[in-house]
Amino acid sequence: MNSDKKYYDEKLSANKLKSCYEIAPPRILQYLEAEVNHVLQKINPGDSVLELGCGYGRILPQLAQKADIVVGIDTSLQSLALAKETIQDFQNCYLVGMDAIQLAFANQIFDVVVCIQNGISAFHVDKADLIRESIRVTKPGGIVLFSSYSGKFWPHRLHWFQLQSDAGLIGEIDSEKTRDGVIVCKDGFTATTVSKKQFKTLTQRFNVKTNIVEVDESSLFCEIHP
Repeated sequence: MNSDKKYYDEKLSANKLKSCYEIAPPRILQYLEAEVNHVLQKINPGDSVLELGCGYGRILPQLAQKADIVVGIDTSLQSLALAKETIQDFQNCYLVGMDAIQLAFANQIFDVVVCIQNGISAFHVDKADLIRESIRVTKPGGIVLFSSYSGKFWPHRLHWFQLQSDAGLIGEIDSEKTRDGVIVCKDGFTATTVSKKQFKTLTQRFNVKTNIVEVDESSLFCEIHP
């Protein structure tokens, strides 16, 4: 298993992952809320929604209040166990242990596929495979939503990661190697982003319409229409 992928599965999962959000400063909370609001605008009543990398279920309740059916997948069984508690009041929300690049779903069954909070980088999988699988399970006329960080958000993002490091949630940040949108920790963990140009390059190989928008000067959303 990729060492960074293993990091999220074993070291930064469940309650430790939740703690990252609990210590988030106001500007980070604003960014997180803006991301979810942007996603909710794309969901219609009656929609079936798939969230890739749902973690401890942070946004599943909000998705479940808007959609007809929501499925959250993750590779961390510890995170999914905590997510089960998060969604216990929502009968239309389901959890599955699954890898986002090997989805065990039929073709074209979801109206909306969601992968936000820089999951496209944080998963540490082949990005083209991730996009391909997401498109495969999305209905014609549906939408796939990937988000990464805007370059404008770098100071706030770095500050948040420093807070996580200070709290012992991630390794010590290597200040000499951390630059240009890439955060490197001394324990080997790295956090990258996807630029507008990279999103275009990744999606142009597929027969889809793509729209890339900046939200709140914090997120870069790649909206894919199969």
